[in-house]
Amino acid sequence: MNDISLPPHPTGQWPELAPGWVWLVGAGPGDPGLLTLNALSALRQADVIVYDALVEPAILEWARADAELIPAGKRGGRPSPKQRDISLTLVELARAGRRVLRLKGGDPFVFGRGGEEAETLADSDVPFRIIPGISAGIGGLAYAGIPATHRDVNQTLTFLTGHDHTGKAPHAVNWAAIATGSQVIVIYMGMKHLDEIAAKLIAAGRSADEPVAIVIRATTDDQTVLETTLSAAAKEVGEAGLLAPAIICIGRAVGLRDKLNWFNPAKS
Repeated sequence: MNDISLPPHPTGQWPELAPGWVWLVGAGPGDPGLLTLNALSALRQADVIVYDALVEPAILEWARADAELIPAGKRGGRPSPKQRDISLTLVELARAGRRVLRLKGGDPFVFGRGGEEAETLADSDVPFRIIPGISAGIGGLAYAGIPATHRDVNQTLTFLTGHDHTGKAPHAVNWAAIATGSQVIVIYMGMKHLDEIAAKLIAAGRSADEPVAIVIRATTDDQTVLETTLSAAAKEVGEAGLLAPAIICIGRAVGLRDKLNWFNPAKS
C-alpha cells in the first residue's frame, strides 16, 4: 500500500494520542480509503493496536513499523476472546503507559460494543477518546448502490442486530413496531438467524415479497450482493453458499440498485 502522510491540520495540529490513553477508533466497513484522518493519525501514533477480525488487513499496514499488533476478533460461532477480557486488556495496556489504539470495524458505537469498552475505561479512570467510523449499514449499502434514505422511498430507517447477548435472535425487539413502522430495515450480524428474523417480520405484517439485498464483504474487492425477497432470503443465501460478514437491507430502497449500482470490484 502506498504511504500516505497526514496533511497539515487546518486549525492547528492533529490530536495527540498520549501515553496512558486509549482511543476507540472505527476502521470503517472495509475499504481503507474510508478511514478518517483522525483514525490514520491514531495508527501513526499508537504503541499497541488491539484490532477486530473485521478490520481490513491492509489498514494495519499504515501502523507504525514498531507498533505491537494484538488480534481481538470476535466472530460468531468461532473461538473468540471474551469481551470482558478485551476491555481489561485495554486497561492494563494503558496503565503500563502505552499509547493504545482499539481498532474496530465500522463504527465503535454501532453494534461494535465500543460503549461497553468505554464504560470499563471510565470505571477504571483510564482516559479515552472516541473516533467514529463509517458504519457498514451506511457505507456498505452505498457501495451496493442502495441509499439508506431517499426522499421518494423512505423517511424511516431502523438498524437492527441479528442476535442478542445469548447468540440467539433478539427477543426484546418489538417486531410488530419495526415491521409496520420502519420503511427500511438494516440488519447487522443477521445471517445465522435470517430465516427466523424473516418469519417474525412477516408474521408481524411485513410483506413476504419485500425486496431484500444481502451485501457480503461490503466495500472490498470481494463484495457480493444478493437481491431476493424476504420470504426467500434465507433459502437463497444457503443455496448461494454466502457467509458473513454481511449487511441485510429490507425495503423498497433496494430497488434503486437498478440505477445506482456504481461499484464494480473488478474495476475498482
